Amino acid sequence: MPNKPSMQDVYTKPGHLFRRMQQIAVAIFMEECAALDLTPVQYAALVAIRDDPGIDATRLSALVAFDRSTLGSVLERLEAKEMIVRRPTPDDKRVKVLHMTPKGQRLLAKAMPAVDRAQERMMAPLAPSERKIMMTLLAKLVHLNNEVSRAPLRVDHGKARRRLNGSASEQTHA
Repeated sequence: MPNKPSMQDVYTKPGHLFRRMQQIAVAIFMEECAALDLTPVQYAALVAIRDDPGIDATRLSALVAFDRSTLGSVLERLEAKEMIVRRPTPDDKRVKVLHMTPKGQRLLAKAMPAVDRAQERMMAPLAPSERKIMMTLLAKLVHLNNEVSRAPLRVDHGKARRRLNGSASEQTHA
């Protein structure tokens, strides 16, 4: 008869450790952003909408790697808090595009220092060299397992390059 798994076996499994770190990361984020009433997914959505005004919810879900149905409720909350507006497209009234409101822009600006503090707190127990290794390995695991996700990350690299090139050319002309 094979050995029965113990809780120690559970505690040392990668999946358990990833889940626990996700719980810790969200708790730290929520503490830092408590005064702003902002969740990690709302933050990611606001950043994406700011960077790509007029994005639709389907594309947004791919950019923030969040399933479309759950993202819908996130967008409803952001809209109720007047952080974003949804407007129908001229071509297809069923498709709604997203725009950040001035109130949403102010919230995002206020959130940046809190989000930075949260990221720093998450990594604080590690030495700087360990942080770099951790981020490299974590990014590698996420990238190589992306297609297994219920909501794979889908980034338009051409658009990102155009945005970067546009920013660079705007800076040289400024």
